[in-house]
Amino acid sequence: MQTEREKYINSVNLNINTDFPYLAIDVVDDRSYPVNPGFQVMHWHEDLQFIYVEEGSAEVLTLDDSVRAQAGEGIFINKAVVHDVKWYGNCHCTGFIFPPYFLEFYAGSPAKAFVESITSNEQLPLLRFTPSVNWQKDVIDILKQLVELKRNKNEFYVYEVLVRLSTLWLIMRKNIAIPPERKESPVNIRMQKILRYIEEHYAEDITLSDLAESANISKSECSRCFRLSLDTTPYKYLTEFRLAKAAQLLRNTDEPIGNIAAGVGFHQMSHFGKCFREKTGSSPKEYRKMEKGIKSL
Repeated sequence: MQTEREKYINSVNLNINTDFPYLAIDVVDDRSYPVNPGFQVMHWHEDLQFIYVEEGSAEVLTLDDSVRAQAGEGIFINKAVVHDVKWYGNCHCTGFIFPPYFLEFYAGSPAKAFVESITSNEQLPLLRFTPSVNWQKDVIDILKQLVELKRNKNEFYVYEVLVRLSTLWLIMRKNIAIPPERKESPVNIRMQKILRYIEEHYAEDITLSDLAESANISKSECSRCFRLSLDTTPYKYLTEFRLAKAAQLLRNTDEPIGNIAAGVGFHQMSHFGKCFREKTGSSPKEYRKMEKGIKSL
C-alpha cells in the first residue's frame, strides 16, 4: 500500500551511488550547482538536509508549516519530510544533503538512538537557526565551515566533513526539546487529498473544479489552501509538477520528447518547451543531453 510521502516526488541524492553520498549544492538566484532543476513542487528525500543562507532569504514549506531564514541564518529539514523550498532576493545559499547513518559511527552503535530521536520524530520537520541564540550560532558557525570546506577541498575533506556534521548534530541533540503531539490541520488534510489527486491524474486535463472536488471543498477554498500551504496557485503548482515529472523522464528514459510532453499533460510542444526552458534555462533536448552526459561520467 502506498504511504503518504510516496504520493510526492522522491528527490534522490545525486551522490547516492558513491562511497561518500554527501551532496553540497550552491543555489544562486533559484539555480542550483550542480544542476538540479529545483522545480517548485512538494518533494521528499531519505536524507537529512541543512541550508545556510549567505545572501537573500530562503523559505521551506511543508504541508502545514514553514520557516524562513535570512542571510546569516540556517535551516534543518528532517528526513522524509514532504517540503518545498523557495528563494527570495539576490539569493545565495548552500544546501548540505547526507544520509542519517553518517551520524551513527558504525553498525549497531548506541549513537543510533541519538540520531533517531530526531529523525523518527514527525513533530520535528523543520528547524531554523539564528545567531541570536548561542547554541544556534554554534550550528551556523559549523555550516559556514562546511561552506569553506566545499570551496577549499583538501586531502582530509571527507573526514573534516564527517567530524563537523557529528559535532553539529550533538549540539542540536543537546539543545532542542521534543515538541508535544499536535493534530493535523484542516488545510493539511485537504492538501493531502488535492496533491494525491494531482499525482494520480496529472497527465489528464485537470480543472480547478476537479481539484476542489477531490477534497470536497469550493474552488475559492482550494485556491486559499494552495496560498496558505504552498504560497502558490493551483495552476502554477500543476505546471511545476508536470515539468518535474517530465524532467525525470528526460533523465531516466529514451522516450521521444513529444511523447513525454503529452504524457505529462502538455498538449502543445511549443508551450512545453517554453515552460521547461523558463524553469531550467535549457530546452528539453539540451537538458536530456546534459543529464545523460553527467550520468556517463
